Amino acid sequence: MGAGTAKLVAKDVAVEYWLARSERLFTAVDGVDLEIHDGEFVAIVGPSGCGKTTFLNAVDGLIPICGGSLTLDSRDITKPGRDRAMVFQQPGLLPWRTVLGNIIFGVEAQGTMTNAEALEGARKQIEIVGLKGFEDAYPSELSGGMQQRVNLARALLTDPEMLLLDEPFAALDAQTREMMQLELLKIWNRSQKTALFITHDIKEAIYLADRVIVFTKRPGRVKLEIDVDLGRPRSLRVKRDPKFLEYEDRIWESIQEELAARPERLLAGMPA
Repeated sequence: MGAGTAKLVAKDVAVEYWLARSERLFTAVDGVDLEIHDGEFVAIVGPSGCGKTTFLNAVDGLIPICGGSLTLDSRDITKPGRDRAMVFQQPGLLPWRTVLGNIIFGVEAQGTMTNAEALEGARKQIEIVGLKGFEDAYPSELSGGMQQRVNLARALLTDPEMLLLDEPFAALDAQTREMMQLELLKIWNRSQKTALFITHDIKEAIYLADRVIVFTKRPGRVKLEIDVDLGRPRSLRVKRDPKFLEYEDRIWESIQEELAARPERLLAGMPA
């Protein structure tokens, strides 16, 4: 992975917010240079509030950049598009819709499939994410992990060029989180989608990714890039591999440097 053509290219990307309360500009991301290749799985980690999610939102076109350039397949990203799909931390499922109904919601909104095509595609995704037999269940009848499977299936059904994941397992208990990491890799191995994954969990980043990017403290910049040479497919046992632990130590030391350098007084309420 990562040897293909550049899919996403960020050059000197900066993102600023206007803080009405203090009447000043806040720089969340500044000078980010990054390339993600076709079919590559990249994870971004860093100190809390370092701009990871801000950068992801810019890639999705949800917020504008104020400097540099950000392109997908050589096209400028200026707004959300069908070539990207976001998987948020909270599943955001419609409680009055079944699993099947929630999965087809995205393509219904886009108008890219007939109803028959959407239903056929959704049933395939249900098998891929391991929810066969729960087609007619409602969100309230599902566990947190199952709800995130629906969330992932909904994103995959739109057949995006790039999958964007914003801490999708953060709200899950530790055991479920590990199982969802394993399931995500199985799903990704089948789809081979280019993926950008945001997480606070260093182990999760190493386990999932071909490459881990470490952001500096706010404003976020790329501090460190680590190619994860652990082979694929990966079982959960790889987390005990000495090479895995070496990666973990190196990333944690890099983040510790940033935490030690952070000012004691930070503005409250800043976006991540």
